[in-house]
Amino acid sequence: MEDNRIIEQREGYDVIVAGGGVAGVAAAVAAARTGASVLLIEKTIQLGGLATIGLINWYEPLCDGAGTQMISGIPEELMRLAVRYGYDDLPDAWRGEKYTQKPREGRCATNYSPFIFVMALDEFLRDNNVKLRLDTWAVCPVMERNTCLGLICESAIGREFFPGKMVVDATGDASVAHRAGVPTVEGDNFFTYVYHYTDRELAAQFAGGGSMARYRRRKMIGSDLYGRGHPENMPLLRGVTGDQVTDFVLAGRKLLFDSIKQDDRRERDVVALSAMPQYRTIRRIVGEYIFDGGEEGVRFDDAVGSLGDFRKKNRHYQLPYRCLYNGGFPNILAAGRVISASGEGWDITRVIPVAALSGQAAGAAAAMCARSDISAGGLDVGKLQDELKFSGVLFV
Repeated sequence: MEDNRIIEQREGYDVIVAGGGVAGVAAAVAAARTGASVLLIEKTIQLGGLATIGLINWYEPLCDGAGTQMISGIPEELMRLAVRYGYDDLPDAWRGEKYTQKPREGRCATNYSPFIFVMALDEFLRDNNVKLRLDTWAVCPVMERNTCLGLICESAIGREFFPGKMVVDATGDASVAHRAGVPTVEGDNFFTYVYHYTDRELAAQFAGGGSMARYRRRKMIGSDLYGRGHPENMPLLRGVTGDQVTDFVLAGRKLLFDSIKQDDRRERDVVALSAMPQYRTIRRIVGEYIFDGGEEGVRFDDAVGSLGDFRKKNRHYQLPYRCLYNGGFPNILAAGRVISASGEGWDITRVIPVAALSGQAAGAAAAMCARSDISAGGLDVGKLQDELKFSGVLFV
């Protein structure tokens, strides 16, 4: 059966970014700051992805856990933005607005208000001249051989086609790249459900001068990061079909509902449920290099920034540019948790600050490729590195 509806052709852009999580926001802003015309397409009506509507409102460390800052640039801008208008629990030593090489105490990480962050991201995109489309689903990349001519999108008005010179997939499930034919790999997930709650005891602590970060608590039921608590006899989960996502979300809400039914209803409240499925790894591209987490201490000629491991102290890595593209598809780049990473490497690169780091690199690269009419694989990485360093990205 063919869909024969008329598809309206819209204005074209130098760079189209699909997905408005932190990776997509970073990509769009990085591209726009070079002077490129940028369209950011987000399927929900709120930016931030897992970092906001997914309720994972802990900005993982920008440091190595031992006092050395590993990540700056747009990822640090976003962390500062997340706490500028709302609560935080960032250690005092990390409150300075500028990066410094001087070692600092504590971890450069913080909790924040997810929904205030949403509104701050709206302003961030406006201030950086990014065209934003909400409630719009990027459903189909239009391909001419292996080149993407643009994206067909679905919204309340129907179907529209946006031409683009370069496309960045920051969807969280690599749906654009996958539908374009880029080789992809699916991930397995433990069963975890995160929600926000408060109760009378927390309210009393807050009223007595306690932190808002503790009044609004993030709580996880099901499995932890390492599979402890994953239900027996339940297979690992995937999220690449509507049925899989529906089953995952309903099972999570049922687990939560069953756990609170016997509570005194007057003593507590659930203050937020996730508005998106909270998978950690859904699907990612197979790029020119697969980052597997065994690269500790390795320095790459095509590095696009440095990073640590949010779970462990004093781990130093660099992210290769080759993780962001597959050479067979000249104008498609990946950002966030869909980049080419596996195993431990996927866990290291999927979190908020590293997703924003790969987003900044992908956005800057896409703008440079669009401006010079070259492929992602043909980009002079030295010039990309110069652009990233100028923008505050660290190469520790």
